[in-house]
Amino acid sequence: MRSRGSSNRLSNSGGSPFRSRISALLLAMFATMATVYVAGRMWQEAESRVYLIKELDRRTGQGHSSVSVSETLKIVSCKEQLKKLSAIQMDLAAAKQEGYVSKEHSGNDGTRSKKRLLGVIGIITTFGRKKNRDAIRKAWMQSGAALRKLEEEKGIVVRFVIGRSANRGDSLDREINDEHSQTNDFIILDDVEAPEERSKKIKFFFVRAVESWDAEFYVKVNDDVYVNIDALGAKLSAHLDTPRIYMGCMKSGEVFSDPTHKWHEHDWWKFGDGKSYFRHASGEIFAISRALAQFISINKSLLQVYAHDDVSAGSWFIGLDVQHVHEGKFCCNTWSTGSVCAAV
Repeated sequence: MRSRGSSNRLSNSGGSPFRSRISALLLAMFATMATVYVAGRMWQEAESRVYLIKELDRRTGQGHSSVSVSETLKIVSCKEQLKKLSAIQMDLAAAKQEGYVSKEHSGNDGTRSKKRLLGVIGIITTFGRKKNRDAIRKAWMQSGAALRKLEEEKGIVVRFVIGRSANRGDSLDREINDEHSQTNDFIILDDVEAPEERSKKIKFFFVRAVESWDAEFYVKVNDDVYVNIDALGAKLSAHLDTPRIYMGCMKSGEVFSDPTHKWHEHDWWKFGDGKSYFRHASGEIFAISRALAQFISINKSLLQVYAHDDVSAGSWFIGLDVQHVHEGKFCCNTWSTGSVCAAV
């Protein structure tokens, strides 16, 4: 019995190490396979992430798929700079309104690198008035080389001002385009040319003029008025030291509330019980200084227009620190020596 038991013990003791080695081998194989599997999965996921990042960059056109802390700080800084720039632009607009001139217009010695014009004259015209325009060209405006000489020697720019036809590109527009190609003396506004839009037309003439030419004064004239350029130049030059001036033949007048009246004012109720307009320059001709033209340009979207263009222009300066100058030489109904204008 001892020998059998001894034999059993020997058999058992010999099998256990063998089974342990097999188990360890199987475990190692399993671990190796698991490692290979996990590594493969991680490699596939890494490749997928790289692909997705590249695809995102391609579609968004950006070089980075995420915004770093430093980039975030840069964005915040840019927003702060934009706020400061906006504030500076508002200050600059206010300064321009007061007549401020940028140093960009000055040379190193403090003098202007380009001499400022004395005045820009806009002759308000419309379709079917070519005879009037031709008469003005012959009488006082000049044309061609003579017109350019007027600009160079006297510092006065003269242009006809007209809008566009309601039917853009029709025969009316083509006639003006043809005339302008021959004379090159128009300001053609984008707004519709119509009698009821005349007040807006005057406003946008000043806007276009102040954006196109740097001048001391901007002058509005009707196309049935003769202008003495020398007399006008002398009157304007006498007021160069007045930064905010509104000069013309000052008048007032009755406000008509009756819709059937020729001079009906749609906003008649704004002028009080007396129904009388405030003082304003007659529409035949008036002049405003650069600061006031810049004010109109900056505030064009806010400025009210009334039934009459001369009233509208006068209303833009009510409440401002503006010097209203009544100049009898601007009254075109009577002609006298030294008069600036005459109605024809």
